[in-house]
Amino acid sequence: MFLEAVYHRPKDNYAYACTDKEIHIRIRTKKNDIRNASLLHGDPYQWEDGKWMYDKQEMILTGSDQLFDYWFTSLTPPYRRLRYGFILNDDHEELFYGEKGFQDSPSTDIGDYFCFPFLNAIDVFQAPSWVKDTVWYQIFPERFANGNRDNDPEGTLKWDSTAPTSTNFFGGDLDGVIQNIPYLKELGISGIYFTPIFKAHSNHKYDTIDYFEIDPQFGTGETLKELVKTCHDNGIKVMLDAVFNHSGFYFPQFQDVLEKGEESVYRDWFHIREFPLDIESTPPNYDTFAFEASMPKLNTENKEVRDFLLEVGRYWVKEFDIDGWRLDVANEVDHQFWREFRREVKSIKPDLYILGEIWHDSMPWLRGDQFDAVMNYPFTTSVINLFAKQSITPTEFTERLTSVIHMYPKTVNEVNFNLVGSHDTPRILTECGEDIRRLKQIYSFMLSFIGSPCIYYGDEIGLTGEQDPGCRKCFPWELEKHNEELFHHIQKHIELRRSHRLLANEGNISFLPPGLHEGCVAFTKSNGEDTLLVLFNCKEEATTYSLPFDLKGKKIVDLWNEEEFAAEAETIEVELKEYGFAILQL
Repeated sequence: MFLEAVYHRPKDNYAYACTDKEIHIRIRTKKNDIRNASLLHGDPYQWEDGKWMYDKQEMILTGSDQLFDYWFTSLTPPYRRLRYGFILNDDHEELFYGEKGFQDSPSTDIGDYFCFPFLNAIDVFQAPSWVKDTVWYQIFPERFANGNRDNDPEGTLKWDSTAPTSTNFFGGDLDGVIQNIPYLKELGISGIYFTPIFKAHSNHKYDTIDYFEIDPQFGTGETLKELVKTCHDNGIKVMLDAVFNHSGFYFPQFQDVLEKGEESVYRDWFHIREFPLDIESTPPNYDTFAFEASMPKLNTENKEVRDFLLEVGRYWVKEFDIDGWRLDVANEVDHQFWREFRREVKSIKPDLYILGEIWHDSMPWLRGDQFDAVMNYPFTTSVINLFAKQSITPTEFTERLTSVIHMYPKTVNEVNFNLVGSHDTPRILTECGEDIRRLKQIYSFMLSFIGSPCIYYGDEIGLTGEQDPGCRKCFPWELEKHNEELFHHIQKHIELRRSHRLLANEGNISFLPPGLHEGCVAFTKSNGEDTLLVLFNCKEEATTYSLPFDLKGKKIVDLWNEEEFAAEAETIEVELKEYGFAILQL
């Protein structure tokens, strides 16, 4: 047994409270190294005749990545407290593993067991339940629709008349969104994520000038109130983008520091290494986002800055009834600020969704005291590499997504923000080499997977574009420019996800071993009563997939085309066309 690979800690994604009664326990072992794992568990105060009393429970293998196997079990301890250890068996030896390490047999010292001291309800990770059923649509306001030409900024170009650049304007605004809510409703989305709408100098608005004012080119406070009400009337949530890591160059407090230097009352609002400020050098002599002199980093450890930004967070929730905050460059802001931010905004609206922009393993932000979720870029990378770029195999894809799934508790995975394109990445159709078949397969996967999926505006009709600014084209409203087949493909998946909860976040997900059929990816979702099997053929040619289950006498329905299989044969084979898929209800 390869003991160096065995890992568990009684916290985070390895031991966590799923509800106010249920505890989830995981352990990691070397891939294909052990035959089974069991959990020894009991109440720390349950003793008889001087011996601690415990029960034994088998664990299930929930997945394997490139190096490790992951084992899982769920418990409902009657007194909400737990001591536990593991029995690992590889057919040659059986070992006990506890907090103090490995032993040949279960320890008689309760101090050698891991401790879950008490399941306090307030410690249970609680993200808004509505997010699990939400399909998001990301809007870059300047490029979605121009609904009010009276607020166009100077130099506005004719809509979609030329390629986007980092400096040109086309006049997109909030009125344009309001006027096109019927389109979004037809697509089936139930949440809109807006990139920043506050007053700023650029077309992307990530360089905030005034955190309490909507940019005049987008509308007014009344426009936003109308937009939020229209969305809510149509069952659509609204999430705004907050840039608290840095301000813009024309932020009045930064301008004061530029003008007055060390004498400015705002000098400690920023991270300044020396005076006077040098905006021409690279990097500047003050901290910024990346090395952008026009985006000075805010000092969130300064009380005045904290109070200012916390009021921003409260203001838009109180005044406009928004449903979520997406937090830009969230990993560069201190954890204490985010803890205070969560308390403040959740005190106004407890079911507000807090989403952090973090591109890597984000467990330190997802312990229930800061964010509800993060933008799941590890998911994005794997999906693009398999389906779009074809740079990894189905086996590598299955292993990488298994790692992603086990990176967080189940309660986080259900609300994590899954995306395949955004204002920061090339268009997903461009990533696919403009092969619509591969793009359709990507949406089939994302919209049947766990999490809270997001569509970047225009991707649903086949917009193309390279890295920023190419990915920020105007939305073409002429129907002849839409790929209607792609639109209806996504629309149908959203409806299926809504009508079959196993296609969203109900039940447990498990990948089938990719070696069962070369070139295919398959996973099941099951709630103990019903099971869905989702299949993907990642090859250029058609293939036949033999179902690896005993299904004789069972009814099988392909939910996509509503075909029924009469499972009378010993084996059931499913025909998958090139880059095809199937969603089977077993």
